[in-house]
Amino acid sequence: MKVLWAKSPQTAVEVVQALEKSEDWHPNTIKTLLTRLCRKGAVGVNKHKSLYEYRPLYTEAECVQTESKSFLDRIFGGSVKPLLVHFVEKQKMSSDDIEELKRILKKKQK
Repeated sequence: MKVLWAKSPQTAVEVVQALEKSEDWHPNTIKTLLTRLCRKGAVGVNKHKSLYEYRPLYTEAECVQTESKSFLDRIFGGSVKPLLVHFVEKQKMSSDDIEELKRILKKKQK
């Protein structure tokens, strides 16, 4: 999806070339993934003769929001508190991170 968000529309060959730089995936795997994303309604495709151009149907922000909610629901029963407690207790956080989190929570409280 990040490849399509960066530049769109793109052909399957362009997506494969973009992913070659960062992923060790076979081109057929990438094409299968594009097909599945189309079936799920996340990616749209336009056919021009024998050329298929793919484009995202949702913004990155929309996908992050949807996936975040799905993760929260599946792992933490939809509750934000245990998620935050988990990350605060289990992850290394700098003083700046802690202060920023405090600012965000204070702003949210208002």
